[in-house]
Amino acid sequence: MTGAPLDPDGRGASGRNGAVAAATAEASRIGVEILRRGGNAVDAAVAAAFANGVLEPNANGLGGGGFMLIRLAGSAPVAIDFRCAAPGRSSPAMFQDAGRALSTEGGLAAAVPGTPAGLLFALERFGSGRLTRAEIMQPAIDWAARGVPVSANLAWHIRETAGKLRRCPASSAIYLPGGAPPEAVLANPDGAGTLRLIAAEGRDAFYLGRVAERIVDGIRDAGGIMTLEDLSGYAPRLRQPVAGSYRGHALFSAPPASSGGTHLIELLQILEAFDLGRTGGAPAAHLWAEALKLVLADRAAHMGDSDFVPVPLARLTSKAHARELAARIAPGGAGLPGGADPPGGAARHGSGSTTHLSVMDRAGNMVALTQTLNDFFGCGVTIAGTGITLNDDMDDFEPRPGSPNSIEPGKRPLSSMSPTLVLDPMGRAFLSIGSPGGLRIFASTAQVISGILDSGLPVGAAINAPRLFQDQDGPLELEGRVPGAVRAGLRRMGHRLAVREDWDIYFGGAQAVLYDHGEGLLVGGADPRRDGQAAAF
Repeated sequence: MTGAPLDPDGRGASGRNGAVAAATAEASRIGVEILRRGGNAVDAAVAAAFANGVLEPNANGLGGGGFMLIRLAGSAPVAIDFRCAAPGRSSPAMFQDAGRALSTEGGLAAAVPGTPAGLLFALERFGSGRLTRAEIMQPAIDWAARGVPVSANLAWHIRETAGKLRRCPASSAIYLPGGAPPEAVLANPDGAGTLRLIAAEGRDAFYLGRVAERIVDGIRDAGGIMTLEDLSGYAPRLRQPVAGSYRGHALFSAPPASSGGTHLIELLQILEAFDLGRTGGAPAAHLWAEALKLVLADRAAHMGDSDFVPVPLARLTSKAHARELAARIAPGGAGLPGGADPPGGAARHGSGSTTHLSVMDRAGNMVALTQTLNDFFGCGVTIAGTGITLNDDMDDFEPRPGSPNSIEPGKRPLSSMSPTLVLDPMGRAFLSIGSPGGLRIFASTAQVISGILDSGLPVGAAINAPRLFQDQDGPLELEGRVPGAVRAGLRRMGHRLAVREDWDIYFGGAQAVLYDHGEGLLVGGADPRRDGQAAAF
């Protein structure tokens, strides 16, 4: 979806007790209500995430997975990896000669979902304990039962993916009743029933028993290979975040199987060698483009699920490596090589069908949570009787053997999700941030962080600022709001440009909460490129 948002500057909110920034206004309000009732930031994030799976079904839900960064006040940050996993019958060459059709549509494209296990693990391990699981999940149940408002954004996503949705009767019944997107309200009563079961019985209601049997039967009927053993054996992983710093602020982000956190830190630490605040204009955009080429070469060469392949995280996130790469950037013109493809070929780019939410409470508890179905509406398969639309995360693997990101049973495909927490130089909670956007996620998130720390922008203005992205090769992509003088300067420096729409969903949908300690305010900012809206109290 492209074009100008209705109200790009009216999406923020601030308060002294807590703030939530999510991709839908309703999810943000649900999170704030949980905070009002005495829950902590984790309680609020889990409630908002379950609800947003109903409110933004194109981008997330029970059939997907993701990553969550948590820092409880006074404690070290932790990462929860609930990325989807390859079924046990997967093989490295299963998509090698099939093109992308089998890895993006139908049952073979679906990896084992992680969202229910991940959200419930976070709630049980890090929630306040003041609210029950049923209380946390009730808003999601209510929305699924009565139906969610069909925004222009949601209707656009349904129309864009109507072809694959029509191929699954259960998907078509929910998203294309009468052959077109619902005009006002989209209801999912079967999804409400599944959520009620999970609220009553916990993770086993999804990964064992009748729901699991329906998932396996539905996947088999759609050509897939997932088994009951794949579901029962799935578990989220508690990991140490990748860490670095920028302008004296500590950075913590998602570890592998996401590449996003590693490369967000690598990118910012490369750019720390330059005075971006004073540079500005075409010279600053040039630095971003050249740094991205270097970072993406590292991604292609090294990144995969660290439980299966060695990933040199310490080197990639080191200041020494960043200084070496920064020294390769010529300030006067483009021309850095993109780097060689890994043995299995260049890594796939992923899609923009992801969502992010950020939460912070008055105590300084912080959550950054990114979750996805991969492509919009995942593989297009909804499991009859459950309301669960499944991911197509198998497409995030490299389809040929020999890459760090090649398919193996139980392996988690490489991601760019970058939920990130930032602490100020005094070690206090400062910023929770993340974005959807496929391969552009870590670049977009880094640009917002730089806007705040280098240019002194308020969080909303930093989110609204025009964005860019440079792949290893290909043109430098810019939003149309980038001034003509900047474009001309970049062309003189040797860059080929691709100018996209003024507000382009291609560059994600960042959601962030910033703690202004001077004013004692928690400030939420939400991205007008999607339906983002912050709430606070």
